[in-house]
Amino acid sequence: MKLYLTSERMGDDSDRLLAMITPRGRVAVVSNALDLISEEARRAYVARGGFVVQDWFRNHGLEVIDLDLRTYFNNGSIDAALGPVDLVWATGGNSFLLLRAIRQSGLEASLKRRLAENSISYGGWSAGACVAGSSLRGIHLMDDPVSVANGYDPEPQWAGMGLVDYVIVPHFRSAHPESNAAERASAWLGQQSIPFRTLRDGESIITNEAA
Repeated sequence: MKLYLTSERMGDDSDRLLAMITPRGRVAVVSNALDLISEEARRAYVARGGFVVQDWFRNHGLEVIDLDLRTYFNNGSIDAALGPVDLVWATGGNSFLLLRAIRQSGLEASLKRRLAENSISYGGWSAGACVAGSSLRGIHLMDDPVSVANGYDPEPQWAGMGLVDYVIVPHFRSAHPESNAAERASAWLGQQSIPFRTLRDGESIITNEAA
């Protein structure tokens, strides 16, 4: 299973991420964790010089597609979209919203099958990392579990994809607006005896081995 999970953006070991991908390969960027943010606000962020992950991958010679999971909600057709993809990369945002999108689109089952075949990699930062964990318990102290965008199931998903067997807490003791919330989340998880791992910004969880 090939995983590259970071606290913030591409982390400090991005050369190891690139090593997972076929040269001139294809990356599917999933930004559904941001579906609570208006398109106008996103454009304003880019106009201010905000980080654009699609550009980062293109600048490293990779082909990028935007994989909007809402297109595949409850229609069972996402396998074809993943066919030529080497890496699925999920951005930060709201972890609960992203996990809903992963489940409603059928991405989870397709991704796990491809990961088991070692024919695809998965990565992401912040929310994109959190959903790979065992649970989103504790992350409710960082992200709102009940806010949803149009077309999303209202019930929060608590069980993560289980690609790793612990909760991932990003932005821990970092110069990030969510650092205090990460501290509260890690303390709560410890009190509940739920296995977890904290990530400071720049740190990554990396797995690059045959399933």
